[in-house]
Order: sequence, then C-alpha cells, then structure tokens
Amino acid sequence: MARVGLCGRWLLGWLCLLSAVGFALAAPDSGCSKYTNTSCEQCLSNVTCLWCSSTKECLVYPVRNILPPSSLCKLNAARWGVCWVNFEALIIAMSVVGGVLIIGLCVCCCCCCKKKKSRKPDMEDEKIARQNEQRRVRQEERRAEMKTRHDEIRKKYGLFKGDNAYTKFEN
Repeated sequence: MARVGLCGRWLLGWLCLLSAVGFALAAPDSGCSKYTNTSCEQCLSNVTCLWCSSTKECLVYPVRNILPPSSLCKLNAARWGVCWVNFEALIIAMSVVGGVLIIGLCVCCCCCCKKKKSRKPDMEDEKIARQNEQRRVRQEERRAEMKTRHDEIRKKYGLFKGDNAYTKFEN
C-alpha cells in the first residue's frame, strides 16, 4: 500500500512538471520579468519562471533546453521550482542517484543470475535422481521376472529349491 502511495506521488509530481512545461510552451511570455528585483519565492510562484539569484532576475524558463544556457544564468545561481535547490546541486544529486540506481540494478541482475545458475544443478540433480530411480525399478522388475523364469525351469526339471529332500531333523 505504501509503495502505491509513493508511486502515485511520484507520478503526480511528474504530471505536474509536464503540465508546467506544457504551460511554458503554450505561453512563452508569461510576465516573469515583472518579478525581477523581488524575491525568489514570488518569481517561482509562476512555474514558467526561472530565478537567477546572482542577478536577481526573474526570467522565462527556456523549456527547449533541459538546462538553462550559461549566457542566461550560471547553473549555481539558477533556481526553478524551489528556491533552496540550484541546478548545479540538482545535476550532482541526480547523477549520484542515477549512478546508485544503475549500480543497484546491476547488482540485482547479478544476484538473480547467480541464483538461477545455482538452481540449475539442483534441477539436474533431481532429474538424475529420477532417472536412477527408474533404472532401479526396471532392474528390480527384470530381476523378479528372471527369478520366476528360473523357478519355472527348475520346477520343469525337478530342481526347485523349495522341495529340498535333504533337510535337518529336529528333535
């Protein structure tokens, strides 16, 4: 249940981000310049705006580029969405998170492959054990069949071990 909630929040966040980007594409001049020389919070109240803390300018976010060009604002001074995260820190954090996810995925894949390889001999061992059991059963059947055939031949020629005339006398 908690997993669904986290996934739902993540999806909602992406939808909000995409709608903001779509809104920015639809309205390129949304009046961000009127928030210049104000505060970061006022500028970022409009999702299409980008705050440059070094020049105290509120600019329209260039949605055609993933990152704002350095001619517009340096990455360590650019803020978008929230005032406490700059693009430089965001890039570093996303790179670390992405690297950890990729390494974790590789480790999980390696562990799964190892488990599959270790399971395979178990299945082969079971198959060999089944084949051995089938051979043993067939051998027992053949042995019993040969015994009955030999007993019939002994009966036919009077050599049957069951009718032994020489037995011990008991007192």
